[in-house]
Amino acid sequence: MGGPIVETEAYLVDDPACHAAPGLTPRNRVMFGPPGHAYVYLIYGYHFCVNAVCRPQGTAEAVLIRALEATFGLPSMRRQRAASRDHWLTNGPAKLCEALAIDRSLDGVDLCQPQSQLLIVENPDVRAFRRLRGPVVTTARIGITRAAEWPLRYYLEASQFVSRRRPRSVPGQQF
Repeated sequence: MGGPIVETEAYLVDDPACHAAPGLTPRNRVMFGPPGHAYVYLIYGYHFCVNAVCRPQGTAEAVLIRALEATFGLPSMRRQRAASRDHWLTNGPAKLCEALAIDRSLDGVDLCQPQSQLLIVENPDVRAFRRLRGPVVTTARIGITRAAEWPLRYYLEASQFVSRRRPRSVPGQQF
C-alpha cells in the first residue's frame, strides 16, 4: 500500500510546536535518534501520525507526512479506512496512518531498509510527477497552536490528496 508523498510539515529544533521542544522523553526518543527512522505518535488519544526523522542523531527534527497520493494497494487501504472517495483515504496525517495501518508498533522502524514494514523510497519519475502535481506550495502549518504561522508546510498544488488548501506564505516571510 502507498503512493507519492504530496504534503508535509517540518518540525525543527527550537520549534515550540516540535514534540522534542521539552527535551528527550520516552514518547519522543526516536526523534533524537539517527535519521531515516519513523516517529509514530498518538494524538487525541485515538489517531496516529507518522514523521520521518531527518537530522543527525541528537538533533531532534522530523517531517510529518500529512498526505500521500494513494496509488497502489487501494483495496487494502479501503478495508483499513472507509472513505467514499479515494482521495479521502490518505488526505491527512491520521487518515493516511489509518489507511496504511500505521500505529505505535512502527515507531522507530528504519524507513530506508527494503525489508522494513514502513518504507520511503525515491520515485524514479519524481520530476514528471512534480510537473503534473506541482508547483510546491509553502504555507503556514495547520492543526497546531504553537508556532502555527511558521511557513513549514509544503504540498503539491495540483494533487487532490492534499488535506487542506491555504493561501501561500509571503515570499521571504520570517519565522
